[in-house]
Amino acid sequence: MRSADPRPARAAAGRPAGEVAPLRLRGRDLGRYAVMAVVNRTPDSFFDRGATFGFDAALAAADRAVAEGADIIDIGGVKAGPGDEVGVAEELRRVVDLVAAVRRAHPEVIISVDTWRAEVGEAVAEAGADLLNDTWGGPDPRLAEVAASHGIGLVCAHAGRQDPRTRPHRAGYADVVGDVLEHVVAEAERAVALGVRRDAVLIDPAHDFGKNTRHSLEITRRLDELTGTGWPVLVAVSNKDFIGETLGQPVERRGVGTMAVLGVSAWLGARVFRVHDVAGARRALEAVATLQGTP
Repeated sequence: MRSADPRPARAAAGRPAGEVAPLRLRGRDLGRYAVMAVVNRTPDSFFDRGATFGFDAALAAADRAVAEGADIIDIGGVKAGPGDEVGVAEELRRVVDLVAAVRRAHPEVIISVDTWRAEVGEAVAEAGADLLNDTWGGPDPRLAEVAASHGIGLVCAHAGRQDPRTRPHRAGYADVVGDVLEHVVAEAERAVALGVRRDAVLIDPAHDFGKNTRHSLEITRRLDELTGTGWPVLVAVSNKDFIGETLGQPVERRGVGTMAVLGVSAWLGARVFRVHDVAGARRALEAVATLQGTP
């Protein structure tokens, strides 16, 4: 006799069962789908190659994203991949004033900051951030304490226990989705135990972080297992390497592939979508909602 499958059961037609879990940031219910716009104050971003490194350029990019319908502006001061060292002081210089400026210009928008450092989390929370987006899976356990103390949200991601800004060498998992589930759920529960509001915690499988293309594709196909946990799921797939390798496209030609992955992820229950193309993502998500017959 076969043993029972330990994975969550898949819902009919590939759609997760159950009601949409509450997700509230800055006093707002984010509903079924929310678009998170990327604004990087880095000179070496893989996608824009430093186009928004300057303060004025970054602020203008945030303005455009809001005008195009972004629910969340995600500000980052350190390139995800290997590169020049960026210390705490330099990361603070890049992001704190920008957070404050976006908050003044757009009092209603949700501001997220992409950081794994508690010192940075503390400073941006004081400057007006609503969400700490830790894409590296919790290397600094104090970050959740910062989110709790300021009453703001936290993204709990999976990076295969990689050190920040490193690439995996022959990454291997017996079951990549099982490893992701174990880690992000534990981090989410820890955050809540520390005092972060349950409806302000998201989980993120972190495609390509500590993973190869095969892993990222497997996560995409089985995303309903993450959404089935009841935690709101964030997907950050915009123009990533797994899309480029799968389709044989350079970074500047991955837009169509990105929208396809967003559509699959939305259909399987993802809630927040971190993207470079806000207007395109908004249209894609509206199409998915129409096909599903959901508001």
